[in-house]
Amino acid sequence: MSKNQKRVAMFSMVSLVTILIVSVALPAFAARELRFAHVYEIKTPYHEAALKAAEEVAEKTNGRYTIKVFAASSLGKEQAINEGISLGTIDIIYTGCGFASRSFGPIGISDYPFTMRGYPHWKAYTESDLFAELSDGYKKATGGATVVALTYYGARHVTANKPILTPADMKGLKIRVPNAPSYVLFPKAVGANPTPMAFSEVYLALQQKVVDAQENPLPTIQFKKFYEVQSNINLTAHITNSLITIVSGSTLKKMKSADRKILIDALRNSSDWASGQIVQAEKDLVTWFRNKGIKVNEVDRKPFMDIVKPHLLTKDMPWTPDIYERLQAIPDGM
Repeated sequence: MSKNQKRVAMFSMVSLVTILIVSVALPAFAARELRFAHVYEIKTPYHEAALKAAEEVAEKTNGRYTIKVFAASSLGKEQAINEGISLGTIDIIYTGCGFASRSFGPIGISDYPFTMRGYPHWKAYTESDLFAELSDGYKKATGGATVVALTYYGARHVTANKPILTPADMKGLKIRVPNAPSYVLFPKAVGANPTPMAFSEVYLALQQKVVDAQENPLPTIQFKKFYEVQSNINLTAHITNSLITIVSGSTLKKMKSADRKILIDALRNSSDWASGQIVQAEKDLVTWFRNKGIKVNEVDRKPFMDIVKPHLLTKDMPWTPDIYERLQAIPDGM
């Protein structure tokens, strides 16, 4: 054998050994990064919950899957991230029930006024056959986008510069609401003047008395400092808001069943954690606001509910009356 032939043989042997060493050293899989997008700030429980889900998935899949969380609309507003789920360019999102109802109307029922009696009823609904059926309807309507969890966002209350204790107290009240049918219905039904307005404009509008009132959950009222420009928080709890966690159908199809279960379980666990954080915050904030000198008024909700209920049973609603009745028949959970 010539010197050149020996060199070639030696080089080939070294190359083979190197390939074998690298093959043993590297994992036998390529890690897949999932993109989780939402529109909420990084200081919210929702973002922290997403990070908790990411940690659980990475740990339980031994790194086969990781989740990168994109907060504060960094991948787009709600409409854009909903489209991303449909296109498969985003794997997981939080979205409001109102946005989800654009694809399948009945799933928005929990975001309408007085469809929920309170958190225990909401909790029971999330575990009910009705919610499972509506989630399946959404999946079919969207070609596979899968609802895996519902997170409690909080009960919405009316703030104003006067007590709101009866429906008559809302007569003619100019109140800022989001521009969606579920939010407009309540003030219209009780004779107020609903005024849709961008969320970023609300504080200044209240300060300058462009509007008389607004409505939001207690954590939002605190975070946005609406209590600085409103003297009364009235516990109307007229809407029980939720966030839906949705996973792209194409993402789930690519996953093995064991990994799919790990992902869904992690998202549900983190949803439960975030819901608990909001429930506790609501309890703590009543005292916090009162300590600030804000009047927090207990409200008898029944007269408001009696006025709103007929509107929930009309043909204008995106669900049939039997769905509403089934929701009301769900007993309160713990």
